[in-house]
Formats: sequence, C-alpha cells, structure tokens
Amino acid sequence: MEFKDHVCELLNTIDVCQVFFDITVNFDLTKNYLDLIITYTTLMILLSRIEERKAIIGLYNYAHEMTHGASDREYPRLGQMIVDYENPLKKMMEEFVPHSKSLSDALISLQMVYPRRNLSADQWRNAQLLSLISAPSTMLNPAQSDTMPCEYLSLDAMEKWIIFGFILCHGILNTDATALNLWKLALQSSSCLSLFRDEVFHIHKAAEDLFVNIRGYNKRINDIRECKEAAVSHAGSMHRERRKFLRSALKELATVLSDQPGLLGPKALFVFMALSFARDEIIWLLRHADNMPKKSADDFIDKHIAELIFYMEELRAHVRKYGPVMQRYYVQYLSGFDAVVLNELVQNLSVCPEDESIIMSSFVNTMTSLSVKQVEDGEVFDFRGMRLDWFRLQAYTSVSKASLSLADHRELGKMMNTIIFHTKMVDSLVEMLVETSDLSIFCFYSRAFEKMFQQCLELPSQSRYSIAFPLLCTHFMSCTHELCPEERHHIGDRSLSLCNMFLDEMAKQARNLITDICTEQCTLSDQLLPKHCAKTISQAVNKKSKKQTGKKGEPEREKPGVESMRKNRLVVTNLDKLHTALSELCFSINYVPNMVVWEHTFTPREYLTSHLEIRFTKSIVGMTMYNQATQEIAKPSELLTSVRAYMTVLQSIENYVQIDITRVFNNVLLQQTQHLDSHGEPTITSLYTNWYLETLLRQVSNGHIAYFPAMKAFVNLPTENELTFNAEEYSDISEMRSLSELLGPYGMKFLSESLMWHISSQVAELKKLVVENVDVLTQMRTSFDKPDQMAALFKRLSSVDSVLKRMTIIGVILSFRSLAQEALRDVLSYHIPFLVSSIEDFKDHIPRETDMKVAMNVYELSSAAGLPCEIDPALVVALSSQKSENISPEEEYKIACLLMVFVAVSLPTLASNVMSQYSPAIEGHCNNIHCLAKAINQIAAALFTIHKGSIEDRLKEFLALASSSLLKIGQETDKTTTRNRESVYLLLDMIVQESPFLTMDLLESCFPYVLLRNAYHAVYKQSVTSSA
Repeated sequence: MEFKDHVCELLNTIDVCQVFFDITVNFDLTKNYLDLIITYTTLMILLSRIEERKAIIGLYNYAHEMTHGASDREYPRLGQMIVDYENPLKKMMEEFVPHSKSLSDALISLQMVYPRRNLSADQWRNAQLLSLISAPSTMLNPAQSDTMPCEYLSLDAMEKWIIFGFILCHGILNTDATALNLWKLALQSSSCLSLFRDEVFHIHKAAEDLFVNIRGYNKRINDIRECKEAAVSHAGSMHRERRKFLRSALKELATVLSDQPGLLGPKALFVFMALSFARDEIIWLLRHADNMPKKSADDFIDKHIAELIFYMEELRAHVRKYGPVMQRYYVQYLSGFDAVVLNELVQNLSVCPEDESIIMSSFVNTMTSLSVKQVEDGEVFDFRGMRLDWFRLQAYTSVSKASLSLADHRELGKMMNTIIFHTKMVDSLVEMLVETSDLSIFCFYSRAFEKMFQQCLELPSQSRYSIAFPLLCTHFMSCTHELCPEERHHIGDRSLSLCNMFLDEMAKQARNLITDICTEQCTLSDQLLPKHCAKTISQAVNKKSKKQTGKKGEPEREKPGVESMRKNRLVVTNLDKLHTALSELCFSINYVPNMVVWEHTFTPREYLTSHLEIRFTKSIVGMTMYNQATQEIAKPSELLTSVRAYMTVLQSIENYVQIDITRVFNNVLLQQTQHLDSHGEPTITSLYTNWYLETLLRQVSNGHIAYFPAMKAFVNLPTENELTFNAEEYSDISEMRSLSELLGPYGMKFLSESLMWHISSQVAELKKLVVENVDVLTQMRTSFDKPDQMAALFKRLSSVDSVLKRMTIIGVILSFRSLAQEALRDVLSYHIPFLVSSIEDFKDHIPRETDMKVAMNVYELSSAAGLPCEIDPALVVALSSQKSENISPEEEYKIACLLMVFVAVSLPTLASNVMSQYSPAIEGHCNNIHCLAKAINQIAAALFTIHKGSIEDRLKEFLALASSSLLKIGQETDKTTTRNRESVYLLLDMIVQESPFLTMDLLESCFPYVLLRNAYHAVYKQSVTSSA
C-alpha cells in the first residue's frame, strides 16, 4: 500500500515538473522511470494472481487486531485496492491517463534503440556484428557509440517497457505511427513476457481482452491478431537463427580475446553486447519453450544451447581474469581523453548554474586525478558517488524550468553516458557481468535445465560444452535479494544439488565411455593370449606336412592387429567413436580446476577420479569371473592381462584430463590386496584365496589332484569324475607369478595366513589323536631298539591312517605355499631387486647365537619377500595361537614330541598302499606322500620353536624311530604290506634333503645308504617296465 502511494506521488511529481525523458540522453533517469512503472504494473498483476488474497489480508488484519488491540488503519484502503485491482491492467489504464504524456515520450525515445536491437540474424551477419577481425585495421580502435549504455540494454526489459507502457497509455497508438510501429514490433517478437522468475504474461490474449471493450479499437485488435500470428509462425525461427549466429560470433570473440586479452580494453563494449544478446536469446528460449503450443515445438528445442552458454562463460572468465588489463586501459582513457573532452564541453556551455558547475568540475577533477599507478598498487576504485551525482544532475537538468536543460545539450548527456560506462569498466566489472549475462533464471526452470543438460550429453559434438551447466549454478545466488534473506538457503541448496548432479552425470558418462574402451582393449589383448596361437601353429604344421586341414569353406581366422589396418581414413570404428566422445567430454571436465557455488568448492576432476576408482574396483573383481555355484574362476595370467589392458587405457586418460591416475591405481590395487575393500566387498585376494583353498586344495585332499615336484605344479589325476578345471593351468609357475603380481606381498601374506589357519586346524586334530594314544607312544619312544615290543605296541595304536592323511594334507598345503612364495620372490626380484637382495643377505647372515625373537622378526621380513626360511614364521604364529587352557607347557611339549613319534612309527603302513608308488617322471608319489617331507620338517621346526626345544635333537629322534620302523618292513615277507617298500624308503631321503637341520651322514648312521640306492634303482626300473 505504501509502495503504491509513493509511486503515485512520484509519478504526479514527474508530471507536474514536466520531466524530459530520452533514453539516449538521460539514460539513467529514463531507464529507472520505465523500470518503476513496469515494477508497479508487475506487482499489481502478481497480486491479482494470488487466489486467496482476500482471505490473506483478512487474516493479516485479524492478527494485527490480536497483537495491537485494534485493526490496521490502512486495512479499509488495502481491501478496496484488492477489489479495485481485480483486473489490474484495466484499472491501471484509467489510472495512467494523466501520466500518458511522460510515459509515451520515454517510450518513443526507444525508436532508435529497440529496432536496432531487434534485427534478424542475416542483418547482424551482413553488418558483421561483434566481429573483431572483419576490419583488422580498426582492431585497436576503441568501440564507440553515442548510446553506450543502450547497446547492452536487455531486449527483454525493452519489450516489457513497450508492451506494458503502450497498454497503459494506449491512446498514443492511434495518433503516433512511431509508437504503433514500436508496439507491433514488440508483439511480433514474443508470445509471452516474464513477470517475475517463471511467472509469465501472455501478451496477445491480455491486450486483446483489454482493447475489445474500448470503442474504435477494432483496428488495434486486428493488429494484435496479426502480430500474434507472426509471433507464432516466425518468432521461433528468427530467434533460432539469432542463436546460431551468436554461437559463431561468440566463439570468434572468445578465441581472439583468449589469444589477445589486451583487446578487452578497446573492445569491452563488444564483450558486454555479446553477453547481453546471448543472455536475451537464452532467456527468450527458456520462457517460450514452456509456454508455446506443441505443434511448433521444434523451434523451441535447441540441442546446441550448451555451446552458446559455454562461450558466454568463456567471455565472463576472460573479463574476470583480465580485469586489471581493462582497469589499466580505462583509467588512462578517463584521465587522458574523457576528462579533457568533458572539460571542453563544460567550458562551452552558454549557461551553467553554480550547483551544476560544481558537480561538473568534480567529475573532471575525479577523472584527472586517476593514474595507472593506482591499478598497479591494487587500489580499490569506487565511482558510485560520481554515478549518483550524474543521476542527480540528470534529474536537475531534465525538468521543464531548469536553467541548464539537458534536452538542449544532448552532446553533454551522451558524453556523460560514455564516461559512466568507462567508470564501470574500472570499478564494477562483476556488476556489469551480472547485469549483462546473469542466467540465474534457470534456477526456476529446473526441469528444462536438466533436459537441456541431458540433450547436451547425448549429442557427442555438444558434450565438450557440458561444463556450462555446472558453471551456470554459480549464477543462482545473484537472484536472491537482501529483502528476502530466507530464500537464500533454498536457492543455495538447489544450486548445490544441481551442480553436484551435473558433475556426477558428466563423470558417469566419461566413466562409461572409458569402460567401453577398456572392454574393447581387453578383447584385443585377449586375442594375444598364448592359448589362441594353438590353431595358428596347428595350421602351420599341417601346411608343412601338406595335410588337408578342415573344410574348404571354413573362413580363415583373422589375426590380431587386423583392426589397425585402414584402407580408407573415412572408415570410423567403434573405438574411434568412443575415443572422440571421451576426448570431447574430458575437455569439459578439465575446463576448470574448480568452481565455487554458494561458498562450496566443486572440483570436476575429483568426480571423475572417484567414479574411476569405483568402476576399476568393480571391473577387477568382475574380470575374475568367479562363479560360486560352479566354482569357476579366471586364470590369474588372463586376469593380469586384462588388468594391464585396463590400466593402459586408464593411463591414457591423463592425456585428456589432469588427474593423477597413479593415485587411482594405488587406491584400488592396494585395496585388492586386502580381504575386503573400503566398501566391505570381497576382493580378488579373498576370491582367489577361497578358490585355491576350497576348490583346488580340497580336490588334492580328495585324491583327484597330485603335486608334481618335477613340474612345480598341481596336476589332475585320471579319475572317474573329471574335474571342471585343469589344476596345472592354475598352479604352474607362470600362473603363480601372475597371482603374485595381482595380489602383491599383502595379498600373498593373507593367502599364507589362510593356508596356515587350515594347517593349524589339522595340527589341532593331530594333537587330539596323540592324546588318545599318549601311553602307547610314550612307550614306543623309548623302545625303538626293541622290534618285538614295537610291533606289539604298534598294534595298540589307533587312527594311524588319519595321522598320515592329515600330515599329507599339511604337506600339500605347505607345498602349495612354497610355490606361492617362490613366485612372489621371482616377482619382487624383478620389481625391487636391490631390496630383495638386501633382505636375502640379511637373512643369510643371522648369527647362530641370535635371540630367537630377533631371528623370527628377520624370518618374518624374509617370508614377506617370498624367501624360504628354516623356521616358517607364519606357521609359528598360527600354531602358537592354539595353546590349550588346561594343559601345561611341559605337557604341550610332550605332545609335540609324541606327534613326531606317531608320524615316524606310522610311515611303514604307507608301503601297503597301491598309490604309494614313486614315479621318477614326477619326482613324487601319486598320493602326495612325498609332501610329508615338507610337513614333517616345517611342523617340527614350528612346534619346537614355540616350545623352545631343540629342533635338531627332535628330528634326530624322529629319524631314528622312522629308520628303525622302515628297516623292520625290510624283513617282512607279506607282499601286500611291502608292495611299495622302496618307494616309502625314499621318504627318508626326501626328509633329509628338505631339512636344514639333518644331514646325509646322520641318515647313513641310521639307515644304510645302500638301501636307498637300491630303492632308487628299483623304482626307476619299475617305472621303465610299467611304461613299456
């Protein structure tokens, strides 16, 4: 109500003073006058659109009465105003009759400005508008105009002034052809105007409804209908062509200025004109796309809008970056040229009252005092006082009875308008950017904004401009107002969520492209795997021997590398398309290092990095192709090939975006060496550990697979039920090295710990069996030189086969671990030879008298590097965690000793097993009893380290018991129990060969070497016979 009163009072005062309005002379006064009228009109229209307005003011009055004890004294007037302004424009047309002279004068002054701004794209193109290179000779000349501020005046604002202004003073349309032409031109350009944010006003229908009831306005109604038809049929295509022209014009402008930023000085006007023109076209499209009939929708869908916004952002960035360049230029311009010209104009004034003279002199003095040194010293300029003084001077000199009339001194007005523009180039660049290129209206068109972004990403040629959308989110806070602070949080949150969503979608799109490229590259690298060359070799061999191969019609298999041969450079492969799309999108992600949105900093590259980490993690685990149901898994060598292909592609991303891909590798691959990744998901370490333990080693225990020392691999044995995998393809040297490359020392350590856990559970069971037979074993330990007593005692032993089977399982696990450790050592020796050799040297030179704790630390270091140790630290740790609560250390030690006794006296029973035959070809036994040598040595070393006993003494005792037991079967006559006697004899030799604590001399003292020699001779002879 108060606002309405103040507006009415001010308009009456202006009429009384007969103020002169001309946008080209007193720009600030005219612009603010027209803005005031449009704000007043808009407010009344918006008020009439509030459905519950009567109830709201009623509630307000009731609340006022409850709070103050009386109703608001202005309430009756407020209520009357609500009733009067049911049809706001109709009421205001009556209200503005006395103001029509001033308003029409102000509007008609747009006759030179508005038509010049509302040209077609062809006219712009012919005039080479905004081009810096069309006239190279004038490139350094300052861009000049008599109407500087009008050049970048918003077209949207002018159309509002013209349409609403001439509706309010409609009488002038019948008497002045200029006014009518202006009005018709504005009606043909748009179908709707923005009242406030996303609230629009449909101009043709509203104007027709207003004029239909006025007598003699049939001609105006026909004009409106014709203009509406023109707007619907031609406005869309006209604005589309304008946007097309502006894309190329802004691109040229941005390119030239990025190369020669010094041109921002003389050509600053071009920059702000370009920004303003582009801003007007984008806002026009946004407004009309939501409010146009669907049949003409094609003109209102612009898939290239991102490009235009991008070049706007590029120009804005140039202005912000090179602000000091512009300041330097215009400080010199103001002091060296503007001050001199203005001083001459003032001197030549025929009449100049004292007040006006003082203000003019202050302008000249202010400009004269400027120097480049102020810019170099970083001084903050502030010309707001000067601009306000000029505004006051416009008011003084535009009234009818002014001594110095601005209407008679137009040159002064035009010169001052130019000077004001120059001062803004020094102290108000940011405000100028907001004035000419603010696109915060997108905040209120979220759906259209998101749709434009999706269209941009879908079109490969436009994806390089997609960064424009997150950058637009930095504009949003400029649409907030200090009179409404509560919406800052709402708008701020929206800007953050949209920016986050856009950057996330861009990173996802890039990630998907990279994944597709990786898939293609993995397929190509897969073609180079050794397994695929078998067919080629076969064909070559058959060709040599001139054998007929296959069917005649069978197509020849393409060799790897064919995809790189191009017969025509126009042929584009899928990989080419992916690389092109990726380079375009990465340009966008790499465009800015970071952006600040509502005091939050966003880094686009970090979005890509995090998405790549997540996808790389999933891809590595996915490439293992682990199937829990069928227990299938990829060979480590094939996985390693795929991972390397993937990493090669990821490394190439550094050519497009400045990201640290090594950090991605470190984060992802280090997590893969742990049991679970940072998201709690299983890794390749856990998958391969589970597979080797639960699938491969379990089948070894079941007798389907044997460890072949000669091949250093596990090999499938011929059985009734064929296994779904070939053990050799997962456990040979190359596969174990690949596994070590993938899992690294951490992953191999986890694998070792898992193996040791299984061994410790077997040892726990063995200890139970020892406890069951403790009395018999105690007697046998001291009676090994009494054969008859030993035979009797042996018959009293229970679970002999179980002991040997469990010890064999332990041996198999330790054999597998020795393969893994050897592979790890090979891999580390290749990657870090100096460090490995240092560790090896350190281990080999531990003094014998070293404390066991210190020695164990050295062994632990050595074991982590894959080096073999006399005492396995992992096994010691696993077995030491088994201590029973009710058993004393002495008892534990006794059980450990008796376990060795139990194994020693049980060895002869192996001779009766058919599968115990030694095979020279594999250097072992098909039932894996050759693994007992490793088990006996490692278990003895670990147990007697834990119980602080003498490993050497206990192994000597074991050797004495074992040799006496085995010598006894030499005297047996039963062929069934001694069928593989020679093969079992060889176990003693293996145990001694495997042990760092036993020697052949010691074995010779217990077991005649001649028996071993004969045993070797016999088994080799037997193998030759069986093979023949």
